[in-house]
Amino acid sequence: MTHRIPRGRTAVVLLSALLGTVSLIPPSSVAFAAGLSEQLRAHTPAPGTSFRDCSNGCPEMVVVQQGRFTMGAPAGEEARENLPNELRGSSVPQHLITIRHKLAIAKFDVTRDEYAQFVAETNRPDPDSCVTVNASGTGFIAMNGNWHSPGFPQTGRDPVVCVSWDDAQAYVAWLSAKTGHVYRLPTEAEWEYAARAGTTTARYGSDNPAELCRYTNVGDLDYGEQHPGDSGVNRACRDGYAFTSPVGSFPPNQFGLYDMLGNVMDWTEDCWNDNYSSAPTDGTVWHSGDSGAPTDGTAWQSGNCGARVVRGGSFDADLSVVRSAHRRGIRTSIRITTFGFRVARTL
Repeated sequence: MTHRIPRGRTAVVLLSALLGTVSLIPPSSVAFAAGLSEQLRAHTPAPGTSFRDCSNGCPEMVVVQQGRFTMGAPAGEEARENLPNELRGSSVPQHLITIRHKLAIAKFDVTRDEYAQFVAETNRPDPDSCVTVNASGTGFIAMNGNWHSPGFPQTGRDPVVCVSWDDAQAYVAWLSAKTGHVYRLPTEAEWEYAARAGTTTARYGSDNPAELCRYTNVGDLDYGEQHPGDSGVNRACRDGYAFTSPVGSFPPNQFGLYDMLGNVMDWTEDCWNDNYSSAPTDGTVWHSGDSGAPTDGTAWQSGNCGARVVRGGSFDADLSVVRSAHRRGIRTSIRITTFGFRVARTL
């Protein structure tokens, strides 16, 4: 039934999730508007606040402050970090991003226990294969593994691995239905903003190889002893883990987020583009067919949505890829023991 609003009255809909009512308010509205604004502010958590939208299987979220940052690798960083030539040039040109929307990002990568809750509630079948690092560490091989049998020991607090971008999309759809809030993967701009957390260095913890093991789980001496053929191992320190580590084992970054670099790489929402020419500047997703005037004079990229962007480095990674700016494009169906994901929600 449609109700006609009488003249001289203002209809104000208060979201039930916030206030639980729908009211018709007469237009003595200055005081009311001020009060409503205060109520809305009171229901918007402050930056740094942690929350969960349910008590059984929902990830812990952290409210991230709004702001601006320069996205991408500065001139000389890829060469200084000895990034392989074939991987260079995807994180340029640098460009200014403004995060205007209110945003929460998961404090940790989705854990095995959290993913198990999703599988149990949806009866999702197990995949029958996963790609993993070979025994020597010189390459990757396919194995008959899956998220609960990745080929190395894990706890329920370790990040779930052997999950594809498609699996992550099924997870956020389930979580959205479970909570009544729209969950998604972070855009790659949101991810880098959250990973940098106000820093402009290559990494939020330390750029000193001897100190990096204090901040993150990467390809170090512990990993190297299990994979003796990997020549890219950081031999300057030990982080205590040859494979994944339980989430939260290392200090958080300046936004209170853990393992943004190292442990596992994170899937993001964006279609793959070879570089940042004509990339969005507001932190939104780069969809197939998006276009715009390039900022460096090159042709714009339409986007390959059969591949999505992964970020962050992993337990097997050499230091050149464990950087806030580093990005790769991977097919959405790929499952691998070094990839996981974390979730985001617009507030």
